[in-house]
Amino acid sequence: MKKILSLLTAAALSLIPAAPSAASAESPEMRDISTMELVRDMGIGINLGNTMESAGDWIAQWGDGTVKSYETAWGSPVITQSMIQGYADEGFGVVRIPVAWSNMMGDNYTISSDYMDRVKQLVTWTIDADMYAIINIHWDNGWVNKFPENKSENMTRYTRMWEQICEGFKDYDDHLMFESQNEELGWESLWNRWGGTNGKDESYALVNEINQQFVDVVRNSGGNNPQRHLLISGYNTDITLTCDSMFKMPSDPAGRCAVSVHYYTPAGFAILEEDADWAKMRSTWGTDADFAELNQQMDMLRSTFIDKGVPVIIGEYGCPIKNKEKESVRLFLSSVCKAAYDRHICPVMWDVTGAQYDRSACKMSDQVLMEELRSIPEPKSGPVENTVWGDADGDGTVMMNDVVLIMQSIANADKYGINGTDEKHITEKGSDAANVHDRAAGLLTVQDALEVQRLLLELIPAFEF
Repeated sequence: MKKILSLLTAAALSLIPAAPSAASAESPEMRDISTMELVRDMGIGINLGNTMESAGDWIAQWGDGTVKSYETAWGSPVITQSMIQGYADEGFGVVRIPVAWSNMMGDNYTISSDYMDRVKQLVTWTIDADMYAIINIHWDNGWVNKFPENKSENMTRYTRMWEQICEGFKDYDDHLMFESQNEELGWESLWNRWGGTNGKDESYALVNEINQQFVDVVRNSGGNNPQRHLLISGYNTDITLTCDSMFKMPSDPAGRCAVSVHYYTPAGFAILEEDADWAKMRSTWGTDADFAELNQQMDMLRSTFIDKGVPVIIGEYGCPIKNKEKESVRLFLSSVCKAAYDRHICPVMWDVTGAQYDRSACKMSDQVLMEELRSIPEPKSGPVENTVWGDADGDGTVMMNDVVLIMQSIANADKYGINGTDEKHITEKGSDAANVHDRAAGLLTVQDALEVQRLLLELIPAFEF
């Protein structure tokens, strides 16, 4: 049992934040910090959107065959170091750099060295500006959407690409994070969420397999990659689908993975600029129902991942500015950012040229919005940092007596209240620590006792007594 206690205590200590050192592209050392600590150190972020992930066969015909022709194809100017520094000056702590690695690709899925060098330059500028960088395989002209049609060939392509990315960036320190994919993992050709459960198992299994392949490739590569912090793409990065029990975080020997989701809800406001056949465009946001929906989604993320020690990054959230009320845009962006940040989730705003960040002036176009984002307070420390989950009696360990105390407190709740004043009744802190089954509900139930008991039964056979 002492071994069990040591394991549980170590797991709890891994959630306690440390003070990370300043970023430097010249310093190749990986710090001894957890992914939860790293994600919290990111603060809030922004995307370098519609830039290195621009894609389309027409670009090769229209452009001059250089990296610049792809970088500027979707409306971006050539990115300068001043533009990247401007993100840091405005207060952002992480820049997500979506990438279409298939641009200028050679035979056998060989990534262009020129394209690789340009992405490296952007990452270096980001880290030198004392920010974190995230790079991924983005939509990339849609080849990931065809995974089910030829799994073997597409897995070969996916593996080859990540092997090269890993080699190219192996010496960067932990201020660079790899993201397995964008939001294409999940296929309606296998399963339509609106049409029942037929094919659901197969689609989720393929998502989980691809994410596991990503982790395996990175961990088996060189340099700092065996310890690099990784971002795992959720099922279509949809919050509800990613919180489904069929979605599994990959096995990682380093234990350094976070999960990525996106937030474009409601679609009528956050996606549409005009009416579509599947939804009406909304120009405003901010009703009670809107806030309730936002909080429900964020609470789901917290209870499914954060409260269980899995860090979360909202890799994209945002809305158009065309046909939208300016005050609603400001309210939506600041509210989503705060709702995520309050729950220890890192929010990374989606942005493209001409939207929120002025790439010519190197600052946010709406300084009122930026001030609102800057003014979001640091989330209060709480059980996420310093609680041993399941520790109902507050002694720093989890044993069967915690299960007994949970059941005893539930049984006597009507007579004494859930939070008693003596050793036979759970305290408020103990009640919060023991609420491991459904934190969003906020109630201590028999299911919490069963979850703690299940944990102990899973651990016990792994040790000799």
